[in-house]
Amino acid sequence: MNPLQTLGLALGAGFSSGLNLYATVATLGILQRFEVIHLPPALAVVAHPIVLGIAIALYIIEFLADKVPFLDTVWDAIHTFIRPPAAAVIAFDAAGAAPQEWRWAAALLAGGVALTSHSTKASTRAAVNTVPEPFSNWALSLGEDVLAVWLTWFTTVHPVAAIAIVAALMILCAFLLYYLFHFLRTALKAL
Repeated sequence: MNPLQTLGLALGAGFSSGLNLYATVATLGILQRFEVIHLPPALAVVAHPIVLGIAIALYIIEFLADKVPFLDTVWDAIHTFIRPPAAAVIAFDAAGAAPQEWRWAAALLAGGVALTSHSTKASTRAAVNTVPEPFSNWALSLGEDVLAVWLTWFTTVHPVAAIAIVAALMILCAFLLYYLFHFLRTALKAL
């Protein structure tokens, strides 16, 4: 992989991991397993049947947990400590052929991107949980899953374009986090 492809994979997988780590790992594993893509050797382990089976099983659990208001908030709180570090590991392995300092830079960048997408997801879902009907929660959950799988696939096929998409998504995250923080501050003042 050339440096732009590695950067695209690190950023795309990082953003996707922040939304749904298990869908990201399962997508990478399935694409590698069926030889749709060829991951760097250090990352190819995601196609191993044990890793793939665990990723799919955890994705199913997350899929169900994400549909239950307030359980999704607890799930996201726990995954604050799982998704960003896992995204960093994925990026570190994706940059396997690069010098050590570039591998660490990719890991730090992907971890930061994952933390941003995860924070936006968790904050948005917590705000949506204040609405009594469940359909908006389900729609957001399904949208996150689709975006995570699509972005992971797209990153492997068009890594340079994925860099631009992740940059745009990061701007959207900053915008959403700003307004969600403003919403929270206003709600707390009203109480």
